[in-house]
Amino acid sequence: MSSPVTTAYEDITGAEEDVRDREARNGVRHMVSLSMTKVADGLIDPKLVLSWLAGALGAPAAVTGLLVPIREAGALLPQLALAGWVQSMSHRKWAWVFGSLGQGIAAAAVVLIALTLEGLTAGLALCGALAVLALSRAACSVSYKDILGKTVGKTRRGAVTGVAGSAASIAVIVFAGLLLSGLLRDVTPVVIAIGIASVLWIVAAGLFSRIEEQASEDTENTSIDFTPLKKDRQFRLFIAVRGLLTVTALAPPYFVLLGNGQSALEGLGALLLASAAAAFLGSYVWGRFSDRSSRKVLFVSGLLAALFAVLAVVAEVTGWAQTAWVIPALLFFFMLSYQGVRSARSVYLVDMSPKDARSTYAALANTAIGTLLLVTGALGGLLALAGPMASLIAFAALSLAGGVLALRLDEVQTDA
Repeated sequence: MSSPVTTAYEDITGAEEDVRDREARNGVRHMVSLSMTKVADGLIDPKLVLSWLAGALGAPAAVTGLLVPIREAGALLPQLALAGWVQSMSHRKWAWVFGSLGQGIAAAAVVLIALTLEGLTAGLALCGALAVLALSRAACSVSYKDILGKTVGKTRRGAVTGVAGSAASIAVIVFAGLLLSGLLRDVTPVVIAIGIASVLWIVAAGLFSRIEEQASEDTENTSIDFTPLKKDRQFRLFIAVRGLLTVTALAPPYFVLLGNGQSALEGLGALLLASAAAAFLGSYVWGRFSDRSSRKVLFVSGLLAALFAVLAVVAEVTGWAQTAWVIPALLFFFMLSYQGVRSARSVYLVDMSPKDARSTYAALANTAIGTLLLVTGALGGLLALAGPMASLIAFAALSLAGGVLALRLDEVQTDA
């Protein structure tokens, strides 16, 4: 007879077959750990929280502008170097545990910086702490897909990660609501929120350490194998699709720029609220659909993202953007599409990768995407000189191309 945990896990994931109690326990630990780290991500979001904090501490704008690139590229580019270290571990969960602990320590450092430093010194110290956080996140990212593949069965992985995203978004919605209300315009409550993020990362590390992971074989060879890039056509195609769809992560700030009636803080608060609400509604649903066909989710998400980017441009041209609810509503639906891309790309990579090479595949893909993020980010910045509409039009074209290209990917969820 199944335990209550196993029964609940089967209901959440929609398992069509009985799952072992061990997988159910692991699945629940995944959900709770990821929920805590996703809440922490929202509480220390560089696009909003750290940027505002840097400004409140008197850091120069040029230094503040470094925060988002450090966070985004710093979490992806080191993964190729870290993959060998991860592959040398017989139990890869420890890489994730160390990474989560590192993020918690870095967040605690941010709290200390906010309480003791000001001006340029504070800004540079925040950049340093964020670099440590990004590197620690890279360790979590490069190891996680391997751990997920080893501990959770195919057709249930998207639901596991999706329910974590939906659960975590509730807390972020509350935080965003407080931000928009004007209650968080003082440094103290923001510092408290970052302190909570630090605790959440550390607790998540402790819980994740209890994952029941079988030892990996052949851990002596720690060199990175570039063979997948040379011989695996589907892997190269997946990188191309994901690279084109990176624009879904870069476009949201340009939506905010279309709304001229809000202050910068309120606009960024609206971005955080739209993102959290979309994550709450979309993470679990997209995760379940990704378990059925992640390539189709990439296709649909790419098309929807392109549609709402174009509609935002139309709203600006016609003057509808000045209506208070129009841009926030379009932004919400765009972020819903972004959640589809996030869910499907993760599930597809786990399911397509050979069992013993998931860390290598993840590292190669994420390093390539980190580079492409810098390129597309620079492209968006250049186009923004002509206004946010130019950037959104370009992003819509790239998103549409990525969605259509996704149809050429193999269907990996149908494999046994």
